[in-house]
Amino acid sequence: MYSFEYLVSEIKRKKSFLCVGLDTDVSKIPSHLLTEPDPIFAFNKAIIDATEPYTVSYKINTAFFEAAGTSGWESMKRTFDYIPKQCFKIADAKRGDIGNTSNQYAKAFFETLNADAVTLAPYMGNDSLAPFFEFEGKWGIVLALTSNPGSADYEQQKIGEKFLFEHVVENTCKLGSNQNLMFVVGATKPEEFGLIRKYAPNHFLLVPGVGAQGGSLKDVVKFGLNQSVGLLINASRSIIYASNSHDFALKAAEEAARLQFEMADYIS
Repeated sequence: MYSFEYLVSEIKRKKSFLCVGLDTDVSKIPSHLLTEPDPIFAFNKAIIDATEPYTVSYKINTAFFEAAGTSGWESMKRTFDYIPKQCFKIADAKRGDIGNTSNQYAKAFFETLNADAVTLAPYMGNDSLAPFFEFEGKWGIVLALTSNPGSADYEQQKIGEKFLFEHVVENTCKLGSNQNLMFVVGATKPEEFGLIRKYAPNHFLLVPGVGAQGGSLKDVVKFGLNQSVGLLINASRSIIYASNSHDFALKAAEEAARLQFEMADYIS
C-alpha cells in the first residue's frame, strides 16, 4: 500500500518530485552490459542505485519489456522487486478494457508485479477503469492530456463547450479521489494545466515531457503546482541515456541530481 500522505512526505524528505522513467531499450544500453546474464536488469539496477537519492518514483514502460517475451517479463519483475519500497512504482502500461479483462490486468500489475500504480487509457469508459480502483492502496493514473502531437486528434477536440480531456478528468474523478487517482498531463502543454486543476485541484499529476521532449519544469510548476506539490515530473531518456559508456550510471545520477536541485526550490 502506498498512500497519498506517504508520497507527500517522501517528496518533502528528498526535496524532489522526480520520477525516473525506465524505458529500457536493449539496443541503447552500454555494450559492455550485453555480456551480463540479464542485461536489461543489470542496466536498470545500476540506474536505480545511482538515481534513488534524487527521485521519489520510478515508471517502468512495460512495452520495452513485453517486447522481449518471457525474458523481458522476468527482467521487469526483477526490476519492480529491486526498486526500494519507499519509491512509488508505476507500471506504464496504458491499459483499459471491458471489466473482466481490466480486472485481470489489474491483478497482473498490482499482485504479480506489485506495482503501486498503473497508467490507464480511458476511452472505453469508466466501467473499463473501475476494476483498477478496487485494489486497496493501489493507484490508477488516467491519460488526460498527453505530450505527443497526436493529442490534438482526440484529446483536444471539443465536445460542447469542453475539450475531451476535460470530460475525461471530470468523469474519472467519480472513480476515485486524490488518494488513489492521478492524471497524465504532458509538460509540452503547460497552459492547459489550469483546466485540469479546475476538476482535479488536489490530485497528483504525472507529467512526462520534461527533458528530451522539450517541456519546461518552470512552466509546469507555474501552472500545475498545488499545496501538496501535486506533481510527479517524469524524465526518462534524458536521465537513463545521459551516457552510453561505462560512466552511464554516474551521468544518470548527475542529470537526476540536476533536476532534483531545481525542484528543491519549489518545496516548502
